[in-house]
Amino acid sequence: MRIGLLGTGPWARMAHAPALSEHPGLDFAGVWGRRPDAAKELADLHGTRAYDDVDALLADVDAVAIALPPGVQAQLAARAARAGRHLLLDKPLAMTVEEGRGVVDAARDSGVASVVFFTTRFLSEPAAWITEQAGVEGWFTARAQWLGSVFNSDSPFAASPWRQEKGALWDVGPHALSVLLPVLGDVRRVAAAAPGPGDTVHLVLNHAGGASSTVTLTLTAPPAAAGAGVELRGEAGVTLLPESAEGVLPALTRAADALLDAARTGRPHPCDAAFALRITEILATAEAALNDA
Repeated sequence: MRIGLLGTGPWARMAHAPALSEHPGLDFAGVWGRRPDAAKELADLHGTRAYDDVDALLADVDAVAIALPPGVQAQLAARAARAGRHLLLDKPLAMTVEEGRGVVDAARDSGVASVVFFTTRFLSEPAAWITEQAGVEGWFTARAQWLGSVFNSDSPFAASPWRQEKGALWDVGPHALSVLLPVLGDVRRVAAAAPGPGDTVHLVLNHAGGASSTVTLTLTAPPAAAGAGVELRGEAGVTLLPESAEGVLPALTRAADALLDAARTGRPHPCDAAFALRITEILATAEAALNDA
């Protein structure tokens, strides 16, 4: 499969470009970015072509990976899908439900495959744990914490305008929800939402399976307090989401594998654009509740 990369920022450089160039089942055909000089630099680094025109890249590939801000991603993903290109996307899918639905509709109408890279879902041990717990009945409650220190460190993402505007809810909220939903079921109601220090938010969720969960999200944690975890409690006892030392590149390689499989078989992947749209809907509901608080 010939695949192009849209985006040249830190995430494209540290994750997407290396994963695409090293994947044995992909032909990394080129890079397009909003800054042509950055696209050329990244393309040269990986021995591929820089494109000045996004439509020219779309004409030369079977699929695109997108490493751009979510508002930009949604527009280009829908455009690529309408051109018949499979989609390897990042979270969040979009900044609004309407834009996210546009991606889903375009992918459905064109019959293209989509995979959204929720990192935890593609790390081997956490993914196996999620699958195992999804088959266990009787979960009573869950606690999820995604505590980043992006804004209190020298993170390359600290200057990201969309992260500064939308904060942890939209940046790490998708990670937490991508773990909770397959285990506890869809969110029937955002029962409560409250702000905390900095960009911290606290959510209380009611799930279709009958369980409730609490979620704490932040990008402004002190570095010594940063970390992520999920705890489930129910009839089977207590279990914790296992940590992984794999890193992002093996996970993103598995996401590319998943896209290849979905494109070949026509079977939707569990982390497709429709799943990411549902997460966008939940985030939008939570944001509205926070604005009303």
